[in-house]
Amino acid sequence: MSVIAWMAGLFYLPRLFVYHVEGLKKQGVLAGSEMDLLFQHQERLLLKAITNPAGISTWIFGLALVFTPGIVDWSQAWPWVKAGSVIGMTWFNVWLAARRLEFLAGKNQLTGRQYRMMNEVPTVFMVLIVISVIVKY
Repeated sequence: MSVIAWMAGLFYLPRLFVYHVEGLKKQGVLAGSEMDLLFQHQERLLLKAITNPAGISTWIFGLALVFTPGIVDWSQAWPWVKAGSVIGMTWFNVWLAARRLEFLAGKNQLTGRQYRMMNEVPTVFMVLIVISVIVKY
């Protein structure tokens, strides 16, 4: 459940950023407007109430599995691919939090197109994790 909630947050937060950037641009609205504050509120709730707690619990449960004897064979490649991908998703979570702070300060520099491209990052990590666990090479 933690992984599903974490992934949902990682997928939806960049999409909110797209709507935030493009909504303000389309409406000709400035930072600090009612629309801007609404997006900031939604982004904060998604990050603080769902994405971050789900990421933390994913790490806790994942480490519990890692430290359970006989569960992970570190002589194979798949746990390393999975671990690297989880670290990558954690980096992405931190990156999203930093972008939220930029919106809060009125200093966002990225476009909707750039956020759309970044929205694919968690998909790449998810595919790597699922394939490595299924194939277990």
